[in-house]
Amino acid sequence: MIRKLKYHEIDFEKYNQCIHTSEQKNWYARIEILDHLSGSWEVLVLNDYEAVMPVHLQKKYGIKLVSMPLFCQQLGVFSKTDNPKTNDVFLNFLKKKFTVFLYSFNDKNQFSTQLQTRKNYKIPVSDYAFLRKKKYFKGRKSTVKVAQYLNFKECELNDETSEFIRRNYKGLLTKDFSKFEKYIFFLNQNKHIRLFGALKENELINLAIIIEDTCEFHLLALLNKEKNIADNGASFLVDKILEQHIGHTKFDFMGGNIRGIEVFFKSFGAELCDYPYLQNKFLTRLIR
Repeated sequence: MIRKLKYHEIDFEKYNQCIHTSEQKNWYARIEILDHLSGSWEVLVLNDYEAVMPVHLQKKYGIKLVSMPLFCQQLGVFSKTDNPKTNDVFLNFLKKKFTVFLYSFNDKNQFSTQLQTRKNYKIPVSDYAFLRKKKYFKGRKSTVKVAQYLNFKECELNDETSEFIRRNYKGLLTKDFSKFEKYIFFLNQNKHIRLFGALKENELINLAIIIEDTCEFHLLALLNKEKNIADNGASFLVDKILEQHIGHTKFDFMGGNIRGIEVFFKSFGAELCDYPYLQNKFLTRLIR
């Protein structure tokens, strides 16, 4: 039996145990991450926490909607073994009990009915030499090779890097960028962030913001200084990170739906890990 539990009703010890022993375990379902990114979430629970499904709620125009928090890519059903029948029960419960604007399941969740999917790209733990020789696209190998005059450096979150982020981050509204900055500071405070830079003559021209989870890197942002695009610092930077870490740490690009970005990710030998989602198209048009 599935129960809908409000935040104060959740047994967080049992929730945590279910998440951390699940086949689908991911970064986004952690309690502290949901608390920071959501601020308003409930959970659907099967029996005595045999499976759980966190749900973010947001009020728009007086209506309480299920949506995805900003910077949270995937949630879904978490259980010891992914079971399409169990996932179907959660999906039907979600549609019956909530008004769904958007809900993204995780890339391990399978369903008997076909849902729409979005693209994400990952590189598993690999031998770097084999990855670069056999999996990199030919053009990416060349781009990386000609960018070797750049210098690679791990950076700290300080005034310089914060200013670089503010000047070079694109694609967010002002109010959303404020949330992005707060998220970065939160990650830094909790020792879950790594910053890697590409430098040209001691000048920072590219910055990769990485979320560090257990044995996995998540690419939160890859920033480029506009005037230095021709230096191919982004390719140089990703390659250097893979060279130093892919032998023991998976790499999650955290996206790939935009064609140009998808090709960039694939060119490093990344594998498609698409994930299903549920979206109310009428509500989407109405809110827009």
